Amino acid sequence: MNKVTETIKSRRSIRKYLPEQLREEELQVILEAGNYAPSAHNEQSWHFTVIRNKELLDRMSVKAKELMAAQGTDWVKDMGGNKDFHLFYHAPAVIVVSMRKAALSPLVDCAAAIENMLLAAESLDIGSCWIGLTRYYFAQQDELPRLKLPAGYEPCYAVALGYKGQRPAKALPRTAAPVTYID
Repeated sequence: MNKVTETIKSRRSIRKYLPEQLREEELQVILEAGNYAPSAHNEQSWHFTVIRNKELLDRMSVKAKELMAAQGTDWVKDMGGNKDFHLFYHAPAVIVVSMRKAALSPLVDCAAAIENMLLAAESLDIGSCWIGLTRYYFAQQDELPRLKLPAGYEPCYAVALGYKGQRPAKALPRTAAPVTYID
């Protein structure tokens, strides 16, 4: 198996991190991988905000959980009300990925950038987790100035990063993807 395929198959979402901050060189490799993602019409419609400030990450978690606890979906409400749940699993670094709203296909562009970052992190043996629940923080317009986003961008997802505090098992078996060949 080649190294890329091996990295794809070994990547797992990590939800337990060591407290040490990532080395700057490693963070730069992950950011560069995100920047090399494919994008519609090569617009590269992403913006990356690196947050290593523990107080801000904790605030983002608290604010997101407040909104989550008020939701009608039981599992979201339960997570929001869980005092032990932290939105970023106490990762020492988080990258907020924002999209340029006027781009041709910004959400897909950003998703491709995130996947590149997740794979780059795995190749460096760094844990990562794609955090979709950040939408509950991003929904609070009065909080967004804290992210210092450029004009015309809105945050879509975040990636938690840190040295692995757990070593998950191999991936669960995959069902065969439905494929149709037309020759």
